[in-house]
Amino acid sequence: MSAYLRRALAALACSAFLAPASAEEPPARPKQAVIISFDSANDIAQWQRSRRLAALTGARFTYFLSCVFLLSPETRATYQAPGIRPGRSNIGFAPSKEDIAARLNQIWLARSEGHEIASHACGHYDGGKWSKEDWLKEFSSFSTVLADAWRTSGLAGEPRDWRRFVEEEIFGFRAPYLSTGKGLSAALSSAGYRYDASGVSRGPVTPQARNGVTEFALPQIAEGPKGRRVIAMDYNLFVRHSGGFEQADANGQFEERTLVAFRRAFDEQYNGERIPLQLGFHFTQMNGGAYWRALERFAHEVCVRADVECISYADYLSRSEPRKSADKVGG
Repeated sequence: MSAYLRRALAALACSAFLAPASAEEPPARPKQAVIISFDSANDIAQWQRSRRLAALTGARFTYFLSCVFLLSPETRATYQAPGIRPGRSNIGFAPSKEDIAARLNQIWLARSEGHEIASHACGHYDGGKWSKEDWLKEFSSFSTVLADAWRTSGLAGEPRDWRRFVEEEIFGFRAPYLSTGKGLSAALSSAGYRYDASGVSRGPVTPQARNGVTEFALPQIAEGPKGRRVIAMDYNLFVRHSGGFEQADANGQFEERTLVAFRRAFDEQYNGERIPLQLGFHFTQMNGGAYWRALERFAHEVCVRADVECISYADYLSRSEPRKSADKVGG
């Protein structure tokens, strides 16, 4: 080897040794979480439709169940809301035990597919002024009605793990009308609930724990030509678009406005802090089903992305705050 080549190789080795280390790779960004939920969870066709959407997109949903839909005209008197006569409900009851059987089947199928079943209380009353004791009574009614649903209606086929499911796997709550108060705050932890999804915030915010309960808030998102904010829930969009009166979405404007609003809210977080985006729906098809169609299009766009996860509240909570043991919900 020539002297020139030896000097060149020595210089190359020295420069490699003295060269500064390359900058570390930036940490991977977290996946964008999208949390989609349904309140009351009544209509059987909408159970099937939502589960089908989940199967196609990989999404996992939270169903906030109203327990009166597990009581028929013959059994409704077993429920009594605080301060209300027995057998009364703001949203009615199931029409028959056959309807209840179909709903119980949907609940169990959804649970087996990885979806979350959570509580929307029972009779859909405004409990904003209820005391802690009132709420504990309502929570106890929910747990009892759900646990006894098969037997109360005289139905065969109760799954072996049904009661364990009711006692251990239902730990999330959303208040009817998103109406909260001091009584609810005091009762949630006592009843074993781990999170409350009844809040509202100006834009997406990171969930925070208070008194042992993680508080989630549906965001107000920009919507419409002027970008006025509205709660990211189908009912609020329904009121915004048609004053709460049913209209056929003949030209698709309600659907398009909703989809644009969802996309804008998603993009803001996806390209920004990646705070979870929460969207709320009901099983009622308002304005000709405009909001469900917007949801389906949105889910097909975002839930299938590798860096997006459409998950339940329970999934999000378990990833951020692993649970050591199950608590019994009830009272």
